[in-house]
Amino acid sequence: MQILNLAALLITLAALFSFVNARYLRLPTTIGLMVISMLGSLLLIGLDSMGLSTLAPAKQAVAMIDFNTTLMHGMLSFLLFAGALHVKLDDLMEQKWVISALASLGVVISTFIIGTLTWYSLGLFGLAIPYIYALLFGALISPTDPIAVMGILKTANAPKSLATKIAGESLFNDGVGVVVFLVLLGIATGGQETTFGSVVVLFVEEAVGGAVYGLLIGYLAFSLLRQVDNYQVEVLITLALVMGGYALANAIHVSGPIAMVMAGLMIGNRGRRLAMSDKTREHLDTFWELIDEILNALLFVLIGIEILVLSFAWSHFYAALLIIPITLLARFLSVGGLIIVMRRYRAFTPNVVKIMTWGGLRGGISVALALSLPAGSERDTILVITYCVVVFSILVQGLTIEKLVARR
Repeated sequence: MQILNLAALLITLAALFSFVNARYLRLPTTIGLMVISMLGSLLLIGLDSMGLSTLAPAKQAVAMIDFNTTLMHGMLSFLLFAGALHVKLDDLMEQKWVISALASLGVVISTFIIGTLTWYSLGLFGLAIPYIYALLFGALISPTDPIAVMGILKTANAPKSLATKIAGESLFNDGVGVVVFLVLLGIATGGQETTFGSVVVLFVEEAVGGAVYGLLIGYLAFSLLRQVDNYQVEVLITLALVMGGYALANAIHVSGPIAMVMAGLMIGNRGRRLAMSDKTREHLDTFWELIDEILNALLFVLIGIEILVLSFAWSHFYAALLIIPITLLARFLSVGGLIIVMRRYRAFTPNVVKIMTWGGLRGGISVALALSLPAGSERDTILVITYCVVVFSILVQGLTIEKLVARR
């Protein structure tokens, strides 16, 4: 009953905030929801400082929500599948080498640049943390968030090749980022053998295993879809693919996010073309579009209210002001360096590095990974800084990327 009450509260808040945004603010939906929920949270904090006991009940309600589990083991599978469902595989294959390089080497390069500069920077504010924790911050903040990126791309009107690069990278680099994060977390907590071979094995199990597994379950669902012509049954099959497929991926220790992307690409391309009638395609698209919009709304409301449970200090805020440009610099160097190498073999659209740097939004996945760190001062520091970077990314970068694309 408690879970049902929390879900009812979040749905109600999302509905009310969506109405306010649509009626008055008219910001992009995800950004508007986060802005309103953050303002509401700050209002509660302000009222509490004036002596009104409004904060404790709100904090208690938010503390009951396990953000990491809710996103990483709940919402994420639906959102990634829905996002991949409408990505054209032919366009993706044209950019496969660029996307592969950015989603793998780009994440690793960015992780070490951010981690190293963050380690030095935090010491300036009396917030020194072990280097391995600085690298953990680099790993969780380096991947671009597919949920935030796909939402912004809908309105940015970017050229097809550029949009494909950004969308493809964001769909895959979070899976790679999670693997890098898990390796570093194992080292930090002493639970992971630190040999090169063990790291390679973990990467193959999680990333490669997730891709192969995703293709297999996607093909299995495609085979079932071909044998029926009933949109209710076919929508249910895709729902089972996401929920059952993600649960099994976690059980066999392969990357659920990568598996959902591969399954979504399989159903969205081969399945839509060869296994569905026009009526089924229409209902399938409507169903997954609604799932995508509803869960996005809930996620960005959650990001906004998460501020209520942060252990905030001004030193964290000052450090975040320095680390925000560090994350942008690392993104610029990792993307720019790889594209400079690849320019020898293929053409790129003008200002591609600037647009991909500014369009590399961070979102809920980074916050969820920060929340999964072991309790302690390192976690508190990393969590607040991660939250500040995510808020800046969504509000400032998200609201200005469309103008940057238009000026390319």
